[in-house]
Amino acid sequence: MVNISHETDQEVRGRLRRVLAEATFKELPGRWAYHEHPAGGLPQPSTDALALVRDEEGWSVLEPARGDEAEVFGVFAFHFPAAADNSGFVGWLAGELKSRLGTGVAVLCGYNSAQGGIYDYWLVPAQLTDEAVAHVRRLAAGTGEAGTGEDDR
Repeated sequence: MVNISHETDQEVRGRLRRVLAEATFKELPGRWAYHEHPAGGLPQPSTDALALVRDEEGWSVLEPARGDEAEVFGVFAFHFPAAADNSGFVGWLAGELKSRLGTGVAVLCGYNSAQGGIYDYWLVPAQLTDEAVAHVRRLAAGTGEAGTGEDDR
């Protein structure tokens, strides 16, 4: 459930840093890429596929990279506690990573009621994965800069 609240920027940062610290965070091994399939029947993704997304022209399957892709990603994931108010999390952390690493991200969401509900897969350029993961860990520990450059916890 999305929570609606009115907070100052500092309150939002503090809440989202607490949410980050409470979330289950996992880096997925390997490198990942989108593989395209024509529209029509449902493609048969690998058993390791993370996502199957469709537009009017075809399917995109996010699965382990094969080595010939133009864009390759590192992936990490968050599962949030059921009661966590994580509204605004994607925008906040995406801004943090853009500011720190100079890159945008892609975020795919799913739902797992056994693990609190909404979960996110975050994609970053493969060459920045280690830096992105390290920055997320610093933010979760309360030692990374956030927004104003101060420890907001």
